[in-house]
Amino acid sequence: MAGPKRRVLIVDDEALARRGLEIRLSSIPDFEVCGQSRNGREALRHIAEHKPELVFLDIQMPGMDGFEVLRRMAGPDMPVVIFVTAYAEHAIRAFEANALDYLLKPIDEPRLRAALDKAREQLDSRVAAQHRERLLRLICDLTGEELTLEEALTQKGVTPRATPERIAIQDGRETVRVDLSDIQWIDSAGDYLCVHLPEQTHVIRGTMKKLETLLDPERFVRVHRSTIVNAERVTTMRPHANGEYFLTLDCDKQLKLSRSYRKNVERLKRVSPVLSPR
Repeated sequence: MAGPKRRVLIVDDEALARRGLEIRLSSIPDFEVCGQSRNGREALRHIAEHKPELVFLDIQMPGMDGFEVLRRMAGPDMPVVIFVTAYAEHAIRAFEANALDYLLKPIDEPRLRAALDKAREQLDSRVAAQHRERLLRLICDLTGEELTLEEALTQKGVTPRATPERIAIQDGRETVRVDLSDIQWIDSAGDYLCVHLPEQTHVIRGTMKKLETLLDPERFVRVHRSTIVNAERVTTMRPHANGEYFLTLDCDKQLKLSRSYRKNVERLKRVSPVLSPR
């Protein structure tokens, strides 16, 4: 018996390119197209709605290009990405250096089949995490962002026993200061962290253990081995039969509090303006 088909999203601003790839994929029995996106904003919405396992992502699109789409969908649960491009040999070299696959327009049939073979391997749970970490490494390389943990710990008036109201992120040649109150949640993949804000996600090098030393433990609560949540952003908390909880944030993001962190439920209730008694 054939297994479930893997969901595929096609992102390209050219209708003919989307249709051509859809036709080719229709002959591949273990993949099915779950949606098509004409631009970056549609892609982010469709990724949230359809939760594809594989995304064919065009680089050159008006408005939000493929790099920005990749940056905004960053996270431990991000899908496998195959880049599609008609230009930019330098971008192709960057993908190869980071072990990411790509297709050059016009798409060659044997090349497409080879890319899908790689996708099948990457979708295996044993290597999917490695693929996501390579994607996050690429984002860091493209944006030049790296968390300046030591700088944040040694800012004037801040010691390892105190917690700042802002955190420093090195963005190219500029140092960006992020208000901690704007952070919705943080998740990790390997040696990379995704700091989620209302309008963007910063992908930074660092570990949860180091980052926790900068955060107020009453406001920022560990709910999973790879997730920290801003308790002030939690609007609902629903218990599950197996001892876990499902959290909903004010941005409608849903997160899971695992059984290993049940002891932190009371901390969430104390801090959340909705959950705590007034």
